[in-house]
Amino acid sequence: MRVAVLGCGTVGSALVGILQDRADALAVQSGARFEIAGIAVNDLSVDRPSHVPVGLLTTDAEGLVADPSVGVVVELIGGVVPTEQLIRMALEAGKPVVTANKALLASPEGVRLRSLANERGVDLLYEAAVAGAIPLVRALRESLTGDRIHRVMGIVNGTTNFILTKMSEQGADYADVLAEAQALGLAERDPTADVEGFDAAAKAAILAGVAFGYDVAGAEVMREGITAVRAVDIDFADRFGYVVKLLAIVERTGDDALSVRVHPAMVPKSHPLAGVRDAFNAVFIEGEAAGELMLYGQGAGGLPTASAVVGDLIDATRNLLAGTTAPSPGRLPARLLPEFELQTQYYIGLEVTDRPGVLAAVTKVFGDNDVSIRSMEQEGYAGEARLLFLTHTAREGDVRATLRTLATLDTVERIGGVMRVVGDSG
Repeated sequence: MRVAVLGCGTVGSALVGILQDRADALAVQSGARFEIAGIAVNDLSVDRPSHVPVGLLTTDAEGLVADPSVGVVVELIGGVVPTEQLIRMALEAGKPVVTANKALLASPEGVRLRSLANERGVDLLYEAAVAGAIPLVRALRESLTGDRIHRVMGIVNGTTNFILTKMSEQGADYADVLAEAQALGLAERDPTADVEGFDAAAKAAILAGVAFGYDVAGAEVMREGITAVRAVDIDFADRFGYVVKLLAIVERTGDDALSVRVHPAMVPKSHPLAGVRDAFNAVFIEGEAAGELMLYGQGAGGLPTASAVVGDLIDATRNLLAGTTAPSPGRLPARLLPEFELQTQYYIGLEVTDRPGVLAAVTKVFGDNDVSIRSMEQEGYAGEARLLFLTHTAREGDVRATLRTLATLDTVERIGGVMRVVGDSG
């Protein structure tokens, strides 16, 4: 089975190494011996690991895909252009495609490619796109396909989990830990995709399709990043029995509507996700019949992600030899819950002028907007005070109205952390 590899970055070079080192074992598992037909790259002069055969490198990605001797295409370039065209070429030629491209899969172009794969009766597999080495897509698509999934909730971005873990354990501020993550190579020089939640939003969109059967684009996902999370917010969460995590959440909200969102959340320390540290990923699944399950592991990195690519490559090869494809049920357009209708608990931090009557004025605003306060802490210092609130379950629209009104009070100096709360600490 001749394989076209598109891209030779961290994951691509790791994949090439696995295909070389485990050739005999992979041949037994897949029913065919893998042979790399070529490796498409942008620049031939870039230094690459010594195990990457220089003679297989090419800048002609289209020619490699069109090569009639190629049986399977692996796309590890990323982005929408030119990958959409290359994958379309492969599918139209009846060649299975394995990809780790979450941005493309969560775009309208990705939806069309999935439809094309179904029309042509050819595999488009993407286990590596959501959580690296964790076999999440396969579990949802196959093992749990007979269950009615209520909620999929997880930590799907290792960079942000590393940052929040260090902030929690060291009491450090966001900017300091981000710099540490960049120095360690765990965060990009431009970390926007990770810290602003774009990466996790694309993965949430993919999970909405796999777990619930609805097409959702990444741009439709309610999204908030971690840049506004402060050390004081994490300290408050700790004192009240929570840890702060950036979560991707996809859940049914009644009448087959979905809430698909990514945001920082306070998670009870008793919840399995609370113990997921550093750059690891974990996804918590709640099903009607299966109950609660959690999948945990390395969600990024060359070898872990390449291991998921190899798994898909084996499946695609087996299916191609058997004249079949992986399960790919049809999907419907999603009816997404409007953001303002979301109902959950909230944490709200305020910095106010420390004088008589301020607390009464602030709590009146909460009451006027139907937001019930569950607990509150007040810290005073040098004529100012910090008010930290936990609410009972409230409607997102009512909380936003509360924040707008609070911002108009002359005694409110600053609205600090605002986070949603998942579950209850007991």
